[in-house]
Amino acid sequence: VTAEGCAALASALRSNPSHLRHLSLSENNVGCSEVQLLSDLKDDPHYKLAELYYCEYIFI
Repeated sequence: VTAEGCAALASALRSNPSHLRHLSLSENNVGCSEVQLLSDLKDDPHYKLAELYYCEYIFI
């Protein structure tokens, strides 16, 4: 996933509630700002993501 793909994924998840619980962005070419786009979704009650992995870090 690239930075553009990460932004598209965040947009898709905002417009279509998902049952996605775990997402790993390890080994992808994204930076902290792209990861933040997905991490910010945790405040949305329709967003079910419990774990977001990025390199050695786990968000949410």
